[in-house]
Amino acid sequence: MEGRPQKHLALILARELASQLASATFIADATGELVFYNERAEEILGRTFAEAGPMPPDEWAALFRLEDLEGQPLSLDRMPAAIALMEQRPAHANLWMTGLDGQRRLLSVTGVPLMASPTELVGMVAMFWQIPTADDD
Repeated sequence: MEGRPQKHLALILARELASQLASATFIADATGELVFYNERAEEILGRTFAEAGPMPPDEWAALFRLEDLEGQPLSLDRMPAAIALMEQRPAHANLWMTGLDGQRRLLSVTGVPLMASPTELVGMVAMFWQIPTADDD
């Protein structure tokens, strides 16, 4: 296990919780590296986590194309997950996401920082739900 830092217990527990949830859940560590997303998230994102694997924030932000409700590209600093990490506060938004399967979906996303103590950020959890649209019929 040399050369690889051990993940914080809070991230390990968050991953275990996410794996048991039916809600789409996405987890990143304090550096923003994607560390896990669950089966429901796989359905929405269009790729299994085993296929995607861990990745830095700029890579996952580019991979999962996000747009605001007007269809304008969403910059990293406006994404709920990134706000939870960078500003260490919860954030919520409705947005468009084009998954890796090419499907464009309307999502409701909430990002929450994972704090081990009031001053120790260990990561972020984002939960998201697909909002039904007329195109879903």
